[in-house]
Amino acid sequence: MAWGIAWQIILFVLGSIGLGLVSPRSLLQLRSHGFFRFFAWEVLWGMFLLQVVNWFKDPWSWHQLISWTLLIACLGLVIEGVRLLRRIGQRDAGRAETSLRDFEKTSRLVKTGLFRYIRHPMYSSLLLLGWGIFFKAPSWLEAGLALLCTFFLIATGRAEERENIRYFGSEYIEYMHQTKMFIPYIL
Repeated sequence: MAWGIAWQIILFVLGSIGLGLVSPRSLLQLRSHGFFRFFAWEVLWGMFLLQVVNWFKDPWSWHQLISWTLLIACLGLVIEGVRLLRRIGQRDAGRAETSLRDFEKTSRLVKTGLFRYIRHPMYSSLLLLGWGIFFKAPSWLEAGLALLCTFFLIATGRAEERENIRYFGSEYIEYMHQTKMFIPYIL
């Protein structure tokens, strides 16, 4: 048991170093969406390490069925969101925001497909990932971590919206009034 905890800590530290190495600019920009996204990823990594032993336990239980449903939906959202950004967003290599990944540097506001209903399908995907991990073996600790991840994702979305308003202006403000952040018709 002690070795299991030691390995979880070692893997958490190594994963955190890896996340830090791919996110150095985001960590230096305290109000950027990348800063908050880093901490959402950290929480998700910790949740995964705590739940990995439960990943395939009792596969037909109610909580595992909910978990797998959320995890599969999570994949669909991220794949379709990235596809739409790349296809319709028209990459703008000249965008100066250093916290943006290449596929995020769009010159056109994407408002079709998933983006017609939610502004942040990739963050919705992470939200489903967090709650999908929680449902592997629900506990108070995992619930707290899932809520913490949700908090960081909301902060990420709000920070990105400020960035998008600066870049797209009133068009993005109008878009915000027509869509929800993460869950169609709800949130």
